[in-house]
Amino acid sequence: METTEKATIVVPGDDPVQIQNSPHLERLKPYGEVVVYTDRPSSDEQKIERVKDADVVINSRGSVTWREDVLSKLPELKLIATCSIGTDMIDLDAASDRGIVVSNQPGRTAPVVAEHTFGLMFAAAKRAAFFTSEMKAGGWPRMDGMMLQGKTLGIIGTGNIGAEMARLGRAIGMKVIAWTYNPSPERAESMQVEFVELDDLLRSADVVSIHAKLTEDSRNLIGARELKLMKPGALLVNGARGDIVNVHALVDALNSGHLGGAAVDVYDVEPVPADYPLLSCEQVVLTPHCADMTPEGVDLLNEGAVDNVIAFLQGEPRNVVT
Repeated sequence: METTEKATIVVPGDDPVQIQNSPHLERLKPYGEVVVYTDRPSSDEQKIERVKDADVVINSRGSVTWREDVLSKLPELKLIATCSIGTDMIDLDAASDRGIVVSNQPGRTAPVVAEHTFGLMFAAAKRAAFFTSEMKAGGWPRMDGMMLQGKTLGIIGTGNIGAEMARLGRAIGMKVIAWTYNPSPERAESMQVEFVELDDLLRSADVVSIHAKLTEDSRNLIGARELKLMKPGALLVNGARGDIVNVHALVDALNSGHLGGAAVDVYDVEPVPADYPLLSCEQVVLTPHCADMTPEGVDLLNEGAVDNVIAFLQGEPRNVVT
């Protein structure tokens, strides 16, 4: 952008709290006016009203979406900077058509997210949520857990988070195999994994951990057929996006006893409603899309979003998705 004019920078809906109290926002004051809305917009009309004069939007929450019908009403908008790695809340084609730059933060919180996912895997393997629930109800249940050392961890998606998950798996003595859309010998060597076909991974892995980006190709990548290919008693871990796994097929695989458990941080509907099907399953560990929600992770994302805005306003955009 690089202009002497002051920019209007808007955070359109910081709920739950992400960036509104961040000291990093102070760094934007020399560049223009910063407006932060602390509640989520209740409608597209309110969202448009909040950002109609904005040059820059900092999208701190994925629940605030930017589709073609909204973007078409924002002629002043030049940049959407996300407090996230993912960009599925934005219609990238529509943004590109309108010359709106989208900047994300690839790999910035990979260690934070992978650690959370690794913890979910352990919790599912040791049936921590199930045992806790049973004991609180007065029970003393007896059921085997899974020893993870020596088992096979199958990684679906080998970006920064998948690579870190592979490293953590190797650190406890797991054999790691992986699948990605674009495997290469160089990537296999750097990650110290064996790339295999997706069906072979599903048949071989004791734990399948999903880290793929949500695209039209990966939507419902794991459905009833794929779950049936998995080993009896295997675990499914999803820290990527909810729409990658067909939730009804997953519930069937859990309730039938085919899968030993599932650990999930992401959902096809967020927040999940009271009747969400996974909530009725016994052998699940669930967290509310919070894998990067540590003080370190929140600060990293806030810092990265502000860095991206400043770089854009200085005429040197970075981490450009479109």
